Amino acid sequence: MDSKTDSVLEAPPETAAMDKSQAESLNQGVDELFIKVDQLDHKLNEIERFYSSSNTKLPNTPRGGSLVKDKEREKFSAGSFKKKQQDIASREAAAAQRMQELMRQFGTMLRQLTQHQWAGPFLQPVDVVGLGLHDYYEVIEKPMDFSTIKCRMEAKDGTGYKNVREICADVRLIFKNAMKYNEERDDVHVMAKTLLDKFETKWLQLLPKVDEEICLKEERRKEEEAEMQLDVHLAQEAAHAKMARELCLELDEVDTHIEELKDLVLQKCRKMTTEEKKRLGTAITRLSPEDINKALEIISQNDPTFQASGDTVEVDIDAQSESTLWRLRFFVKDTLQLQMKSSTSTGGNNNGDNNQNCNNKRKRDIPESLAKTAPKKSKKPHS
Repeated sequence: MDSKTDSVLEAPPETAAMDKSQAESLNQGVDELFIKVDQLDHKLNEIERFYSSSNTKLPNTPRGGSLVKDKEREKFSAGSFKKKQQDIASREAAAAQRMQELMRQFGTMLRQLTQHQWAGPFLQPVDVVGLGLHDYYEVIEKPMDFSTIKCRMEAKDGTGYKNVREICADVRLIFKNAMKYNEERDDVHVMAKTLLDKFETKWLQLLPKVDEEICLKEERRKEEEAEMQLDVHLAQEAAHAKMARELCLELDEVDTHIEELKDLVLQKCRKMTTEEKKRLGTAITRLSPEDINKALEIISQNDPTFQASGDTVEVDIDAQSESTLWRLRFFVKDTLQLQMKSSTSTGGNNNGDNNQNCNNKRKRDIPESLAKTAPKKSKKPHS
């Protein structure tokens, strides 16, 4: 790159006089953008962490794209949730009906036991004071009787039995307490042992149904836990998908603000001199065909009437607006700096010589009049 090109690309554009309020407004806009970009960066990191840790594919949400699929998914999820709630209610109703039947059969067993001729001592709580059993509470930790069981079976305040096995345990406790407190030769001990044997015989008949219900309940519990975990994951996925969509919209807003700030700065740039325009045209010739196309795109963005087609593309530098010229200047500067870094990182004078040869070849292919003309790809310049 010759010294003239260096100077035009390295010299910063002087800006028109700006009053204090304009400068403060510009600085404030830049500060706000920095804060906004930092917030968006945190959101992006959170979204990436979620999708990398959950083995869930990141949703395809192009910036400014359609959200129809997301709305359809939300509608489907709402319908699935309603059906799921109906299924849960149906299963709970069936389970309650089966449990009611088990309780009915167990109640029949209890009535048969309580109607036995030897059931009298166990129908009511032990009269510890009346019978003078001063050590009863030292021997028996948890007293139990059939009237207490019946009250708890009929309780509606949440203190009732949760399942048949709890009732079974209390029935056994009645007879084991009596056998523990009374010696084997005592009548109460013999009566308790006899009734316990009868109860165990009847309980074995009911046990298969009880075990089946317990297995069903355990299966339901596992299913509900799995469904709950899935619901939580789906809720998190929906939240992060929404966050991704919002992030795309916010990024678009940031892009818009950046362009507005660029326009504001470019509007304040001084006019480029004729010599600087010429050197800019010369610098453009040092670009690769692909980068020349990008330069032409910058011109077409600011000049809708510009047509970059045909074998020869003519660019009238003098006809371009100041903002277009400075946009070209910034682009050319950044591109040539990247080219220099790339050639330096690959190393060797041979590469540098090759680059210089390529540049010289392009210069031979493009006349000096490119102060007003720039080619596109391999298109031949107009003579």
